Amino acid sequence: MKNSTSKTVVFITGAFVSHTCWDEWRAYFESKSYTTFAPPWPYKDAPAVELRARQPNDKQLALLTLGELVDHYADFIQALPEKPIVIGHSYGGMLTQIMVNRDLAAAGVAIHSIPPLGVFPYEFSFLKAGWKSLGIFTDLEETYLMSFEDWQYAFVNGMPLEEQQASYEKYIIPESKTVARGALTNVSKVDYAKPHAPLLFTAGDLDHITPAHLNIRNFRAYEFNGSVLDYKLFSGRNHYVLGLPTWQEDADFILDWIDTKVLVKKAASV
Repeated sequence: MKNSTSKTVVFITGAFVSHTCWDEWRAYFESKSYTTFAPPWPYKDAPAVELRARQPNDKQLALLTLGELVDHYADFIQALPEKPIVIGHSYGGMLTQIMVNRDLAAAGVAIHSIPPLGVFPYEFSFLKAGWKSLGIFTDLEETYLMSFEDWQYAFVNGMPLEEQQASYEKYIIPESKTVARGALTNVSKVDYAKPHAPLLFTAGDLDHITPAHLNIRNFRAYEFNGSVLDYKLFSGRNHYVLGLPTWQEDADFILDWIDTKVLVKKAASV
C-alpha cells in the first residue's frame, strides 16, 4: 500500500550556482503532489546578476563557513512539520549526506555528490575543476567567481557554446572560499558505518567535478548494514545534470525510487 501522508522535499543547491537551478525540478515534483522547498545558501538570496555585482566584496558570503551552512539547512529542515526527503546536487549532495547522517531526513538523494571527509578525491578532473575555489594564496575576505572557461570544463563540457554561455549567465554566482575549504575538514565528516534513512547516489559518465569513479567510491564507503543504499549511473550526464534536456529522466528515476524504496517502506512500518 502507498503512504497517504503529505510528502515534503527539500532541494539543496551546490556551490557556484543559484538556487533557482531547482525551479523546473520543484514544479515537476509539485505536479506529483509533493511540497517542495529550495532554500538558498546564506547571503545568496538574490538574483544571480545582483550577486555577481557584489563580487569580490561580499564579505558576509566570503566568510561563511561550512558549519554555518550545515546549521542553516539543519535549522530549516527541523522547522518543517515532517521529516523531508532531501535531494542535493554536488556540494549540496554532500550536505544531503550530512543531513541523512544526522537523522534529519526521511530519505536522501545525492546527485553527483562531492564526497565528505574520508573519501579522498584524487581524480585529476576533480582537482582541475575545483582547486581554484579554495583560494590558495588569496584573500579569504573576498569571494571567488568561477570564470567562463572554468565553467566550460567543470559544468557544461560537451554542450554547444551558446548553451554554455546562457547557463553561465543564468546561474553562476560568487562563492565562499571558506566553505570550499570546509569540505576538507571534520565538519564534512559522516559516519559511514551508522544505519541511516534510505539513500540514493546518482552519477554521470561525463562529469568532471565528480566523475563516476569518485561517486562510486563515496557510495561504497558506506557499510552495508541493512539500510537502503542505492547507486545509479546515467549516461551522457555532465555536472550540469539538473539543467540538461535529460533532467526529467533523472527526476523520474528519483521519483520512482522514492515511491518504491521510501514511501512503501514507510507505509509498511505504520
